[in-house]
Amino acid sequence: MTTPTQRPIVIKRKKKASHEHHGGAWKIAYADFVTAMMAFFLLMWLLGSTTKAQLRGISEYFQTPLKVALSGGEGSGDATSLVKGGGDDLTKSVGQDNNKNSESAAQQPPSASSTKPSRRAVEIELERREKALLEDLKGKLEKAIESRSMLKQYKNQILLDITAEGLRVQIVDEQNRPMFASGSAQMRLYTSPILREIGRMLNEVPNRISLAGHTDATPYAGGERGYSNWELSADRANASRRELVAGGMEESKIMRVVGLASAVPFDKADPNNPMNRRISIIVMKRKAEEAIRNEGKEAASVTDTEEARTQLMQQPIDEAAKQSAAR
Repeated sequence: MTTPTQRPIVIKRKKKASHEHHGGAWKIAYADFVTAMMAFFLLMWLLGSTTKAQLRGISEYFQTPLKVALSGGEGSGDATSLVKGGGDDLTKSVGQDNNKNSESAAQQPPSASSTKPSRRAVEIELERREKALLEDLKGKLEKAIESRSMLKQYKNQILLDITAEGLRVQIVDEQNRPMFASGSAQMRLYTSPILREIGRMLNEVPNRISLAGHTDATPYAGGERGYSNWELSADRANASRRELVAGGMEESKIMRVVGLASAVPFDKADPNNPMNRRISIIVMKRKAEEAIRNEGKEAASVTDTEEARTQLMQQPIDEAAKQSAAR
């Protein structure tokens, strides 16, 4: 019999429960999802960073990848396109052209619309040519005056300058050497050779001629109501016209003959200065000629004028001069 102090020893052992093993399929699914999202964002980035031409080239490639092989060519694609079979060169930046396209474009003749000059360009070129012709004529007149003894002795009375209207040749009076008899349109013996020599040289340019007679402010003996400085200046201008034509200048070149009396003095400070008595010959620029032609009339149509000037631009200077002179 056991005593109360002796109790049996009981050992309790807890059995650890083992957890069931879970599979890793969800990890694979998650990895596939992340990969798909990355591919989707890469696709969006590529679509946003390519041009329409590049997209068109990619599209054409997948539509007809054997285009060159079927239709003929150097290989599976053409050298002008990085993606063989169609589209533009994907290596070029926006606005940049590849060398082959540039060379082929350079070899192609320019179209009519690209070569047609603008109206302003035609105007500038015509003015440049016209100025060159007038400068050349001015130089020839100056050389003729210096080289010919008959003209050289009157060089102080022959004044040359280029104005807004054109080349102006002024033959002025001197105190003891007038061109005309006093109060008359009768020329002195030395005046006629000067005008005839100038007339021959004016045929070298196609420009038309304007003639103006001037007097000083001394009133005519008959008074302003009768034969006055107006009639006298006009008669002297007409007499000069006849001498220019007699010297060989074509009569059709004369466009205007006017008498201005003392309205436009050479010496404004001294209206009675003998230099105010003069004949002014102006080789007119085209604009001055058109202004006279259109006085009292409607201006020529812009289209006709532009076509005429474009044709003139396409001709050499000599041919253009002949055509203008024949008008």
